[in-house]
Amino acid sequence: MAASARVFVKKQVRMDHLTFHQQAMLKIGTVGVAAVKNRVGSAQGPTDGAAKPLTKRYAIWKNKQGKGNRRNLMLTGDMLRSFQVRTASENKSRAGFSGRSGSTIGSKVRNKRGKLVGVENKLKAWITNKVEPWIVFSSRNKHETIESAKRVLTDMARRLILEKAIGSGR
Repeated sequence: MAASARVFVKKQVRMDHLTFHQQAMLKIGTVGVAAVKNRVGSAQGPTDGAAKPLTKRYAIWKNKQGKGNRRNLMLTGDMLRSFQVRTASENKSRAGFSGRSGSTIGSKVRNKRGKLVGVENKLKAWITNKVEPWIVFSSRNKHETIESAKRVLTDMARRLILEKAIGSGR
């Protein structure tokens, strides 16, 4: 089993502690997560068609809040903002929801409105995923991620060939 590195994001990712292959998987995973976020943000479902409509009362309430009446998971933006690559190993990267539970002492993270952010995002995502699966790759998301992986692999091959020619391998 390949070793994996947990990715902790405070302000920026520290890539110097990751191996060459873990960095590549982090890049591919980040492209995949961005593709899913873009699809969901434009109110598209897992089949690249329109997402399921909101319930009538929730659509009216959300529209009064000035957020539109589409299922784009952007009432506050906390849930989509916390969805990111969490681990990267030699052959896979996993995405999940970041944030800390409010019960941990000293790690209370607050959003723009002053509410605690953390475990409730995982619960909200699980409930929303039951209504309509959104934490999945659509065919367009798969295509974008595969194209990114091809680019990363060609860059990797060029770098490995160059290192072999120079003789500066680690």
